Order: sequence, then C-alpha cells, then structure tokens
Amino acid sequence: KEAESAKLMEARANLLNDKAPSNTDKLVSVLPYLLPLMDSLTYGQFLLGQNQDNPIVLALAFVSVLYRSIPFSGFLSFVGLNSLTNNLGVNKLVRYNSQQAIYLDIAMFLPGFLGLLVGAVASGAGINIPPALTELSSDLIFGTLVLSIAYAAVSSLLGVTPDKIPGISQRVKERMPTIDMFDMNGQFIPKELREKEDDETNK
Repeated sequence: KEAESAKLMEARANLLNDKAPSNTDKLVSVLPYLLPLMDSLTYGQFLLGQNQDNPIVLALAFVSVLYRSIPFSGFLSFVGLNSLTNNLGVNKLVRYNSQQAIYLDIAMFLPGFLGLLVGAVASGAGINIPPALTELSSDLIFGTLVLSIAYAAVSSLLGVTPDKIPGISQRVKERMPTIDMFDMNGQFIPKELREKEDDETNK
C-alpha cells in the first residue's frame, strides 16, 4: 500500500514540470517577451526614430517587419503563449514567462485607452495637448516596458524566475498551478474544494 501511495505521489509530481530549467528552457523562456516588445513599438516611435542608425533599433525594425508580415500575428502569438501556460509538461520558467508576457501585453492597452480618452476630452474642451507631452509619455511607457523585459530576460537566462515586476508578477504567481492543486490521481481540485479541505484539516 505504501509503495502504491509512493507511486501515486510520484505520478502527481510528474504532472508539473517544476524542475530546474535547462539551458534550452532558459533561452526559450525569453522568447515570449517578443509579443509585448513588438506591440510596444508604437510607444517607442519617438525614441527609436531618434536613433535609426543604432544596430539594436535596426534589428528591432527587421523583426517588426517580419512579425507584421504574418497575418493575425498578435492573435496567433497570444493563443500560442496561452497554450504554453496551460501545458504542465513545459518547464515552469517557460510557463511563467509566457503568462507574464501576456500580462505585460494586456497592461499596455491601459495607457493607450487613457491616452485616447484624455485626447477626446481635451479636444472637446478645445485644449491642445503639447506634442512634447505626448512624446514624453510615450517614451516613459516604452522605457518602462523595455526595462521590465530586460529584467525578465536577464533573470531567466540566469535561471531565476523574474517575479519582481510590480503589479504583474504577483498576478502571474496566482495563476501558476502548484502540486497541491491536484489529487493523488492527478485530477485538478477546484479552489473551493481545496479551501474546504484546508479548513477541515485546521479544525
């Protein structure tokens, strides 16, 4: 009976690939951040436009052209990353970064929406927003995202989970499955049942 129980526990543990990432895992885990990076180039147009001869800017432009040449590239990337996060056999670092890249991409919609809202209100009130202010806000958004991606990339290449991005990483942690979310047969246990079991155990 003990041997059978041990086998069940081992099988449950094998459901989740929470092992230390291999060198390949580390490299692959950085790729998901191409999605928010490509979608952020709109905000970086002023900053990048001032450095058109920079090799990094040229490389970004080349990758962007390839990315935009693929029909529905954004949607396909989103679906692909989402499927990675749900594949428990994929290394945890890859799954974590895939989910975090999705959250970063979604987070960029907020400043864009606010910008449109402020622009509409200002236009209706007859107020002209200085171009310098628009450029500064775009540069700040782009710079913040680039720093977040740089931090995530360096951490991941070192095999460290990049879980220190304010407002994003904590939400990603909450979405990541853990071994206690599954029973001995590998079946997923809903959150309500897990909390009920914990309450009964603590009584």
